[in-house]
Amino acid sequence: MLKNIVKFILRFFSKKIIKKHKPDVIGITGSVGKTSAKEAISAVLAGSFSVRSSFKNYNNEFGLPLTIIGAGKSPGSSGWGWLKVLIKGLGLVCLPKKKYPDMLVLEMGADKPGDIEYLVDIAPCKVGVLTFISHAHTEFFKTIKKIAQEKRIILSHLRRDGFAVVNFDNDMVIQSIKTTKAEVITYGFKEGSDLQATDLNVIIDPNTGWPAGLNFKVSYKGNIVPVFLPGAISKPLVYAALAGLSVGTVFGINLVQGAQSLQKMPVMAGHMALISGIKGTLIIDDTYNSSPEPNRSALETLSEIKIKPGARRIAILADMLELGPETDNAHREVGFKVAECGVDYLITVGEAAKHILASAREAGLSEDKTAGFSDSVSAGRFLQDKLNEGDVILVKGSQSMHMEKIVKEIMAEPLRAKELLVRQDSEWN
Repeated sequence: MLKNIVKFILRFFSKKIIKKHKPDVIGITGSVGKTSAKEAISAVLAGSFSVRSSFKNYNNEFGLPLTIIGAGKSPGSSGWGWLKVLIKGLGLVCLPKKKYPDMLVLEMGADKPGDIEYLVDIAPCKVGVLTFISHAHTEFFKTIKKIAQEKRIILSHLRRDGFAVVNFDNDMVIQSIKTTKAEVITYGFKEGSDLQATDLNVIIDPNTGWPAGLNFKVSYKGNIVPVFLPGAISKPLVYAALAGLSVGTVFGINLVQGAQSLQKMPVMAGHMALISGIKGTLIIDDTYNSSPEPNRSALETLSEIKIKPGARRIAILADMLELGPETDNAHREVGFKVAECGVDYLITVGEAAKHILASAREAGLSEDKTAGFSDSVSAGRFLQDKLNEGDVILVKGSQSMHMEKIVKEIMAEPLRAKELLVRQDSEWN
């Protein structure tokens, strides 16, 4: 009861704040890539405007109002903390206008039908960004068609003077364009994108031999600009950068300015982040979350990293949650992808991930090159003894699998865990 009252007040205050202060709202949704796109868009806009973006992944009916109010971290179970948030919201509504951000960059998540409609009612968007539509949260949506229906509300609610920024490379996203009255801007690698990425290359650090970032070219209306993303190694981060540059064009930021801003953007913890491991190894920390499409992409990235003779590519994969009836088949498909990508050693964590193990073996990965565990701590301890110099280790799993514990076990500088890893706050411990 109290929770619903707080939710109602947050919604009321947030709508009033937006009506009063009139920031331009950029809303971002998609099955994957929301947080990375949010960070890239914020980085591009921050060079020219006052910008506030969603704190961490605060993208639901509580997190979005907290961003609008400017409350920062959620008070959690603190009644006094929530009272302070509500007082701050009341002040923004009732007191004379104070300085408020020019723009709000808001991540909008959908765990169940109706979520996006609720969020865009609070914060109607000038720009709606749709990153990708794929299997995620199918436990609550049942089919990918229903996922698409929910996600495309970010486009259909836009006014004629708004802008729809969409991923041209995802067929289900492109099918969603017909639902909007707004001007459409597309981005991707495919020919025909308004902002097209080409000539993608991994830059190697000559001192370590490990990847140091990605560079690529972006073409837009006859202009071609080089972009460098330090520390990035995966194609999804290029899509995030393209989303950032696309939104930048809406607000008059040219590609050169946008590219310079992106160069200062750090890779987020748990999002294909490179971390030095023990015994001269390299960790690809992708522990923030997991679903089928990002798993496949991460495995492809692992397969493309050049390793020294005698070194191995190791994948440590945990359960992908909230997939409902798709659970078993989705995990089996990831197992086949493991074998296809030439992974040398596979470790799985969790009950559902046993299907990854089984299908990888079925596809030809020998049993002595695989191992399965029920929890991440046991898997981390096992892995320590298995590592050789030059190994590259991909670690990935859904949030509640706590795969960051494995990274902490094998990282070269565990004292930097709070700085480098996800879920190091007291609320996760």
